[in-house]
Amino acid sequence: MNVLFVHQNFPGQYLHLARHLAAQDHRVVALSQRPDGDLPGVRTLRYRPKRETTPAIHHYLRGLEAGVLNAQAVVRAALRLKRSGFVPDVMLGHNGWGEIWYLKEVFPKSPLIGYFEFFYHRHGADVGFDPAQEPGFDAGPRTRTKNLGNLLGLEACDLGQCPTRWQYSRYPERYRSMLRIVHDGIDTDRVRPDPAATFILPAADGETSFELKAGDEIVTYVARNLEPYRGFPSFMRSLPAIQKARPKANILIIGGDEASYGAAPKDGRTYRQRLLDELQGSLDLSRVHFLGKLPYAVFLKVLQVSAVHVYLTYPFVLSWSMLEAMAAGCLLVGSRTAPVEEVIRDGENGLLAGFFEPEEIAQKVIAALEAPGDFASLRGKARQSIIEAYDLKRICLPGQLRLIEEAMSDYV
Repeated sequence: MNVLFVHQNFPGQYLHLARHLAAQDHRVVALSQRPDGDLPGVRTLRYRPKRETTPAIHHYLRGLEAGVLNAQAVVRAALRLKRSGFVPDVMLGHNGWGEIWYLKEVFPKSPLIGYFEFFYHRHGADVGFDPAQEPGFDAGPRTRTKNLGNLLGLEACDLGQCPTRWQYSRYPERYRSMLRIVHDGIDTDRVRPDPAATFILPAADGETSFELKAGDEIVTYVARNLEPYRGFPSFMRSLPAIQKARPKANILIIGGDEASYGAAPKDGRTYRQRLLDELQGSLDLSRVHFLGKLPYAVFLKVLQVSAVHVYLTYPFVLSWSMLEAMAAGCLLVGSRTAPVEEVIRDGENGLLAGFFEPEEIAQKVIAALEAPGDFASLRGKARQSIIEAYDLKRICLPGQLRLIEEAMSDYV
């Protein structure tokens, strides 16, 4: 079988599926902009848009023009593939950057499965979620226009994949019959608790490194980037109370200083700098450790030594890291927002707190640190929740393979 993956940052959500198909001796090709990310058995070809977006284009249309440029670059790469004799039996691609919009112009008889993460709404999701930032009337037309890329992708595809029920529910009802809820999967054989886990905290300037281990008072927080969409301000504002109540607790923070979602601060500072300035004098910074972005194996060690893991998010795309933390047996304190509530049941397999309520976040963390034995069952149930619904090998990978079979069955 010839399989074509299209993802700006391949392998991305297709890591496990592409590995599996390549290991089964299928002919697998990927189109990507990412300079690394090669997988054994997968032929990865790079593409680049011919130019940048137009500086003076209407701000509603910046993302759309970027998507068109990506889609055109993918078409050029696909035409080269076709001329070389490669015709896919099935195509899978992420819709978020426009790459899959024109694929059927090149391979009209190849079924296309799109990965759909988020349909934008003026109300009930991320836009207007923060009460301190009233988006104004312009948010409605802008958000509606932002979905042009979603609609192009939905019309181009034969089937679509959504990772969670809540994300699926964001899509208009008229399109849901072609969408399937299939998560990418968590490798629970690899991501698991380790009571003997240790983590060597890197030495800061003028200091020596020291070892942290499972059972220590360790509060963890993970995000791709430290920003409001992932609740970084609320987390930071919870720390003074946590440190006052538990002065020996170490705080481990993983994430970069860029902005993945939403706008970067307008004053040129990072969100980390802004929060540190705001909280100056109220934090013991010797026990607040910013680790940046870590290799995956090191990231897992951080989860395995965690006493309490805090995960906060706007009503938006759910992070892999929350599910991985649960699979690693972490005690989760999550935000009381729809994507999190789909997975965490308060007091059963984790704890929930208000997204904008640092006092409640601190209260939940402090209680867990004070009496870890009282919450031990939640750790086990957190892992079991992931095994039952998001396990890679037993649930999600078979689900993705069934999705491929369904898409191909209409072309037999």
